[in-house]
Amino acid sequence: MADVNRGDRPLSPHLDIYKPQWTWVPSITHRITGCGLTAGALLLVWWLLGAAVGGDYFAMVDGVASSWIGLLIWFGCTWALMYHALNGVRHLIWDSGRMFEMETVEASAKGVAYSSIGLTVLVWLGLAL
Repeated sequence: MADVNRGDRPLSPHLDIYKPQWTWVPSITHRITGCGLTAGALLLVWWLLGAAVGGDYFAMVDGVASSWIGLLIWFGCTWALMYHALNGVRHLIWDSGRMFEMETVEASAKGVAYSSIGLTVLVWLGLAL
């Protein structure tokens, strides 16, 4: 029979107990960026539909997409794409049975995080030229 006198003990571990670690943060971030890329794809489809519909509607959609909030969303989608792709390559390497040592796991997680930021900045600098 279940212990009904649990006292003040929590039912399960909660996020305030754990401090973020380089071993589980990339996993959560990979899922979040996947969802973000879906939202970004919908924005891209809306922009393409606006181009297909024509003149005035495209001007409105392009105005939203090129506003400061639209550019911030595009920047975030670019980072999410870079992060998701680099972390996917990291997982492919793991699928081959390599890089499972704790130091390598942490180093690759940091490498993915920093490289995704660097690649995003490079893409946007390239767009600005």
